[in-house]
Amino acid sequence: MMLSPDQPDPDLPWGQPDTETLMNGIKMECAPLLAEPAESEGKARSLSVPSLSREEKRRRRRATAKYRSAHATRERIRVEAFNVAFAELRKLLPTLPPDKKLSKIEILRLAICYISYLNHVLDA
Repeated sequence: MMLSPDQPDPDLPWGQPDTETLMNGIKMECAPLLAEPAESEGKARSLSVPSLSREEKRRRRRATAKYRSAHATRERIRVEAFNVAFAELRKLLPTLPPDKKLSKIEILRLAICYISYLNHVLDA
């Protein structure tokens, strides 16, 4: 199951936040207890837990093992598709010897030269 950036995963425990986030959380939780409540807010308001910012929620969600696993799987699929595309492009390019191993940059440069050559042939 993949997680979208807007859906938190309530089943898994949150990972350890960085020190700054942890300290900010502690300050935010203690601040309402130290401040005097406004007349309209009453005591219930001063004891409530502050909500997390969007960035803090995102950091915590990304710290879960499930999220990291899903992200790693998506990345492996993306890289595999990328490598397949380079292999297909490599098959279309003329080289001597035909089975010569080329790097990705060499494949791109050779493709540029080959396209330029084909354009020149069509113009002539």
